[in-house]
Parts: sequence; C-alpha cells; structure tokens
Amino acid sequence: MKKVLVLEDETNIRSFVVINLKRAGYETIEAGTGEEALELLRQNPDTKVALLDIMLPGIDGFEVCRRIRASNSQIGIIMLTARTQEMDKVTGLMTGADDYVTKPFSPAELTARVDALYRRAGGVVQENAEEIHQPPFLLNTRNRTLEKNGQRVKLTQVEYSIIKLFMDNPGKALSREEILDTVWGRDYFGELKIVDVNIRRLRIKIEDDPTSPTYINTVWGYGYKWGA
Repeated sequence: MKKVLVLEDETNIRSFVVINLKRAGYETIEAGTGEEALELLRQNPDTKVALLDIMLPGIDGFEVCRRIRASNSQIGIIMLTARTQEMDKVTGLMTGADDYVTKPFSPAELTARVDALYRRAGGVVQENAEEIHQPPFLLNTRNRTLEKNGQRVKLTQVEYSIIKLFMDNPGKALSREEILDTVWGRDYFGELKIVDVNIRRLRIKIEDDPTSPTYINTVWGYGYKWGA
C-alpha cells in the first residue's frame, strides 16, 4: 500500500485531505502535531510522502521538515501553505521540502502533486548500474546518489532529478520551464520559482562558494547551465 503522512492540526482540513488521498489509493497516517508526526514516521519507515502544514501547536512544519531531512533524504515532502504566506513557500523549500500546495487547494491538484512526488520518491531502480562521471562529481543512477571528490552529497529526490538532468546535458542552457516540465512533470500546477529555490538549495550543497557558482551557472533571463 502507498503510504502518506498527513500532518495538519485542523481536523476538517485533515479529514478532507485524507478522504481524497484514500480515494486515490493511498494509505494515510494522520498527525495533529509535529511531535506526533515524527513519532509516526519512526514507526512507519516505509512512508514515501509527507504533507506538512506550517502553523502547528508545538514545533512548526518547518522544524518538522528539518528534522525529517536530517535523517531521511528519500521521502518526498509537500508543505501546505496559506495563499498570503509567500515567504513560507521559499522557507519551506529551503528547509528541505520538495513542493508546496497553497490553501485552498482542489482534490485533483493535491492528488496530482502527491502522485508525482510518490513516483519520484519510489525511485524506479534500473537493472544495470550506470555512472555519470563529470569531475569532481560521480552520479550513480542505480543508487540515485551523488559524490563530489569521493564524498557523498545528501540529495532529496527532486535535487537528484535536477542534477541528473544537468549531467545528462552538460554545457546546454536549460530553460526554467524545461527543468520544471522534466523534474516536476508537465501536469505540474505550481510556479517557476520552485526551480529557482531548488537551484539555490543545490548550490549550497555542491558549490565551493554558492554566491559565486562554478557548476550551476545562471543563464540570465532564461534558466541554468551545468558547467562541471
């Protein structure tokens, strides 16, 4: 069964989300506080996607996201944000979320986001090991891992997908729209800014100096280019 954690302290919203996810074939784990959510994840390590509300009693959704990411880079994380909380979207992505859904959201939109992230987090393993070696990086497409100078770089599934797209297209300028379509899917409902925030997050992880990047170069007014 496909398992999804739903962290939302408002019972009516949580029930709405759970009902629609169950209709889409998911098994749901429900939590009303961040502490409860973290404990449920420890009890259910096969959970592939987590939906995290931001405003919670006790520790907030950002802190829950940080704690999950500290020990699990594979799970997909979607933040639930209010329409007016523009900075919350960026903050959520920078703390390790893969996507965000703005309230109020439609059942179709929510299910599409979860479906896309679940497919990515499920990680279809290739039959034969394949490596892409572009010094100082080594990408293993079977294990879905990245090394820099022999040291493992901890990536989320979205970050891995972006890096693979870059390394499959060295030196090619990729538009933000192309990155969005390839990594998030053509049916993605969200905004282009999610690409920029994930690039910022990746630069922090792989660049010697994120403020002066040498590997992920900006193509002004267009997108990004891989320069390793």
